[in-house]
Amino acid sequence: MGWKGVLGFDYGVVQAPLGPDISGPELAAAVANAGAIGLLRLPDWPAPDHVRGLIQRTRSLTEKPFGAAIVLAFPHEENLRVVLEEKLAVLQVYWGEFPKERVDEAHRAGVKVLHQVGNLEEAAKAKEAGVDGIIVQGREAGGHVIGQEGLLPLLPRVVDLVSDSTVSVIAAGGIVDGRGYAAALALGAHGVCLGTSFVATEESFAHPLYKKKLIEMNCTDYTAVFGRARWPGAPQRVLKTPFYVEWKNLPDHETEENQPIIGHSIIHGVVCITCLFLLNLSPHSAFRN
Repeated sequence: MGWKGVLGFDYGVVQAPLGPDISGPELAAAVANAGAIGLLRLPDWPAPDHVRGLIQRTRSLTEKPFGAAIVLAFPHEENLRVVLEEKLAVLQVYWGEFPKERVDEAHRAGVKVLHQVGNLEEAAKAKEAGVDGIIVQGREAGGHVIGQEGLLPLLPRVVDLVSDSTVSVIAAGGIVDGRGYAAALALGAHGVCLGTSFVATEESFAHPLYKKKLIEMNCTDYTAVFGRARWPGAPQRVLKTPFYVEWKNLPDHETEENQPIIGHSIIHGVVCITCLFLLNLSPHSAFRN
């Protein structure tokens, strides 16, 4: 495939949307200025005025095209409307259905659609819907993980699935350097999507301590212990901290809803309650607002 861009961008690198309020205007603009695909992570609740402000702030930092990401499992219609009205270059969606009529709506607004999937069946639906690109996420990915199998077995199957179309295939999960990029290209991908590497950047809104731990630690684990009430069925890959090791065998009936409240966080301008067992040194933790 060669080291070339995707969807009209200079480079075949996508910055994953990351957790709420982690990939803001500064990060998306920095990625866009470098010629890759920068994505704003939009709120998981209706906030159209705030979304428009995020887009305007990003445009003040770059003249390059960029996009926004929406988690379909949460209320998103009002935020989606703003993305289309503002005619962003790319809309990334995942964790839900985005049928052909929605893709066509985006295309009429001049917005290209990337759908992130975790299995072959979801990839087939995305292809039939007419998306411009499919992000194939393997189980190795960080944060909330929709992929239920390894990237290397899944990726070539999706490549074969879309081989008779113009859909770009982008690999995600465990890719951190040029070797991973080259491996993805060898399996037929057109580009790669990186998350954790961008979390650790200066422009990321992640806490400095978490960025430090990302660099220092090399052990992660796949778990469903965090955010069970807010986002059930959405497992995560987290740092294997002493705190996590202590709490990882939490009984299934225990959720953030029945834990003591120890503080509040501000996410996209909304005050969110922080519960004791959400402090896993991860920006992808669940919150109750």
